[in-house]
Amino acid sequence: MKKLVIGIASQQAIRARALAIARGDHQPRPSEPKIWFTSMRSLAEVLSDDNRALLRVIREQKPESLSQLAEFTGRAPSNLSRTLKTMERYGLVEMRRTLRNVQPVATASEFVIQAA
Repeated sequence: MKKLVIGIASQQAIRARALAIARGDHQPRPSEPKIWFTSMRSLAEVLSDDNRALLRVIREQKPESLSQLAEFTGRAPSNLSRTLKTMERYGLVEMRRTLRNVQPVATASEFVIQAA
């Protein structure tokens, strides 16, 4: 499992950085954040205690489907689906689709937060 670097900066700073990268003015280093949040509050919502516990269950139990993850956690599948979609959008989980199931896979086990 890898360490994920997360950055916190204003929307304006994130946009300016993205434009600089697109223009070729900035070459991101491997140690720079790959995921950005605009506030500690938004980061705290996505990486809440409950969601970090969910990531731990995914990493350790390796559920083969959302229904199996619901059994492991006692959470409703609809709630899990919503939470996992948000986490997938930020690159915290990968949803692997098979013929019959969607398998959640945690993409990181540690988080490093860099505030600008």
